[in-house]
Amino acid sequence: MDGSGVERVRLTPWSEGDFWLLRRANSPEMTEHLGGPESEEKLADRQRRYVEPFAGRMYRVTLADGGESVGSIGYWEREWRGGTVWETGWGILPEFQGRGLAALAARALVDVVRQAGGHRALHAFPRVDHHASNGVCRSAGFTLLGQADFEYPKGNRIRSNDWFVDLRTGSGTGQETG
Repeated sequence: MDGSGVERVRLTPWSEGDFWLLRRANSPEMTEHLGGPESEEKLADRQRRYVEPFAGRMYRVTLADGGESVGSIGYWEREWRGGTVWETGWGILPEFQGRGLAALAARALVDVVRQAGGHRALHAFPRVDHHASNGVCRSAGFTLLGQADFEYPKGNRIRSNDWFVDLRTGSGTGQETG
């Protein structure tokens, strides 16, 4: 914590040694809004994707004081409404939830993505009934554009909110427009 009593986080690029975190996050509780836990084979494929170079990047979220790992966050390309945008997603381990760490990580990620460049917007698409992730978007300064239907995972239709930050102007400051 800093002198104000507020916890801080760091984003550490994903590495080969972070597979344990994927396993920890693969619980029914952590994957409830993502279609449920994945097989060991799918986790191994995900780990490979996270460590290989790709358009975007995954990070381990750590506490700035002490370096304890608390979750993950990342960004990747998605085709959306006729163009390519950045999409983000995160997961904070249960014992660290409710402390604002995901919102801190999302704010830090916006800065990283803005510096990386490449696309005008960063979107997050939490399910409409995932109140915690929608709260993270609001707290992190994303703007709610409305709702959208997705298939995730394949074969599973979900209704999501479309939250965004305009990376060029810095707008996306928590206003709800939809």
